Amino acid sequence: MPPLISSAADKSKELPDENLWTSILGEVQTKGSNKLPSNKSILVLGDNESGKTTLIAKLQGVEDPKKGSGLEYAYIDVRDEYRDDHTRLGVWVLDGHPMYKQLLKFALPAESIPNTLVMFVASMTTPWAILDQLQSWVAVLHDYIDSLRIPAETLQEYRQKIVKRWQEYVDQTDDPDLNVSRTSRNLEEEGEDLPLSEGVLTSNLGLDVVVVITKTDYMSTLEKENDYRDEHFDFIQQWVRRFCLQYGAGLFYTSAKEDKNCDLLYKYLTHRLYSLPFRTPALVVEKEALLVPSGWDSMKKISIVCENLQSMKPDDYYRDVIAPPASRKSGGRETEVVAEDEQVFLARMLSLLQQGHDKQTPAVQKTGSRLQTCMGPPSITPPKKLDPSKVSSTSGEGVLANFFNSLLHKKPGSASTSPSSVKTPGSPGIDTAVGVEKAVTQSDAAAELERLDKIGRISRAKPGGSPSFNIK
Repeated sequence: MPPLISSAADKSKELPDENLWTSILGEVQTKGSNKLPSNKSILVLGDNESGKTTLIAKLQGVEDPKKGSGLEYAYIDVRDEYRDDHTRLGVWVLDGHPMYKQLLKFALPAESIPNTLVMFVASMTTPWAILDQLQSWVAVLHDYIDSLRIPAETLQEYRQKIVKRWQEYVDQTDDPDLNVSRTSRNLEEEGEDLPLSEGVLTSNLGLDVVVVITKTDYMSTLEKENDYRDEHFDFIQQWVRRFCLQYGAGLFYTSAKEDKNCDLLYKYLTHRLYSLPFRTPALVVEKEALLVPSGWDSMKKISIVCENLQSMKPDDYYRDVIAPPASRKSGGRETEVVAEDEQVFLARMLSLLQQGHDKQTPAVQKTGSRLQTCMGPPSITPPKKLDPSKVSSTSGEGVLANFFNSLLHKKPGSASTSPSSVKTPGSPGIDTAVGVEKAVTQSDAAAELERLDKIGRISRAKPGGSPSFNIK
């Protein structure tokens, strides 16, 4: 009996130790199951030049972003400091050209929808296009989701999850203990979820959505060059916030150049995808660094911004108030140039050419130099011309000198072998002038030769006679 009693006592002593080891093993198993998942991803949609690549590079900590084409893939290192765990968050960046929307099937297959956050990006450098761009990309995403033909029950589960996250949101504080107590107390006291307020999740995509307005540092340029005032930015803000309400999206105004809200955006993304702590409250005071978490906003809060609108109404058409600026280069003096019909132009040119020929024809007939200018330069440089004034005219040598000069300096077009002898079509005046001059020269030469021949015969009849030519 005593041994049995002692063995029972020993077992009772071992029980607390066994319970301690069991609790430790259970805690380790629980921590192991709470590791950061590796199947989370972000899909980035927006027009080209909206700052998508630069924004993702900023979230990665990369200083020299590389732009790609089509569908880019990158990843962001995510670290949980509380559990000493880390993972990689995949990022898909779709090209802004509409032709690449067919690549969505690689970035967002049907099975990855519960684990994907969609980020719509627009730039403050073109504020007049912000709303149109957001609506355009939402339409692209909505059409793609419809094409997946997800079962209605499954899609409803995705949408209900988004509604629940909106309803469970509570204002964040910098005190983690106060934050946890408020969250647990609210969930216990409410018992059931509150209904959605006006304008919230009227278009539920079943996806977690964040809207990011980049390059907010450009607001100062808009104030200087486009005369934007605070009410213009308030008008833009209230429209964008109403858009975010409709799709249950969070809103961030960022500037990678001035490093505004980029770190908070990183923390918010990890909060939405991995449930990591995010204790920054909504920031709506600084116009260049807005932060509106999903679940915080309402139409009542947006109406506070609308009170600042004096020269415009909140429901005015967006493009009527935020209109694209007129080009400063034109200065209002640039006129529209209409190209003239080709056949009309050619007919007008033909008329001008014909008028030019009619005016040039009398001038060509005057001198041989103008004829040379029209017909082209002679192929051979002419020799030095004899001076008829230095030739004695007592024996008719002046006529002979002119004859030889005419032989040495033939007029263009008189020689059949000269390139200039080719007749120019449509220039009958030139041919007539050349023919008349040639006939006069030939008649003078023939008369002179006949006179010289007569003188020669007389000289030969006299003893020792010979013709003399006094050419100096």
